[in-house]
Amino acid sequence: MSGFKFWLVVGLAAAGGYVLGTRAGRSRYREISKAAKHLWDDPSLRKARAQSRKVVDKAAKKAAKKLGV
Repeated sequence: MSGFKFWLVVGLAAAGGYVLGTRAGRSRYREISKAAKHLWDDPSLRKARAQSRKVVDKAAKKAAKKLGV
């Protein structure tokens, strides 16, 4: 996992923890939710998701073939 992807996952996990643990209320939740949606819809992140999906699918097929499934 590249450094960017690692920190992206860490950041999203931290934001999720903040949302679940905060007392800031609904407005802060909406603000974080909007930022997360904006990030999720980012073209470069969409491309990274597609590439990782291809890698996982390829590895799963290889593992299934090796296991005889």
